[in-house]
Amino acid sequence: MTGADGYAVYLFPQALEALGDAVKPYLGGDAHSPRVMCREIDTGGALIEMTLEGTTADGQPVEVQLMLPASMVRMIVSARGDAAFGFRPRQPATPP
Repeated sequence: MTGADGYAVYLFPQALEALGDAVKPYLGGDAHSPRVMCREIDTGGALIEMTLEGTTADGQPVEVQLMLPASMVRMIVSARGDAAFGFRPRQPATPP
């Protein structure tokens, strides 16, 4: 994902267990809060389609489409570049 703009997609623990090693390359975060970071997301159907930016084994950029059943998704959070991302108390922005 370029910069900090995009979405953090959290999956249910049962989904992580069912998907196993197949989903691990797409997960970020830590062991307590694994998530899929994606640039775009489409929630308009039975499958949630996520567009991820990655690199191939030889370092070339690649766009990946990851689709999961909507029932596997626990929460989607917008991660915007103009604010810090995470779950902690926010400090008010300092005026310029």
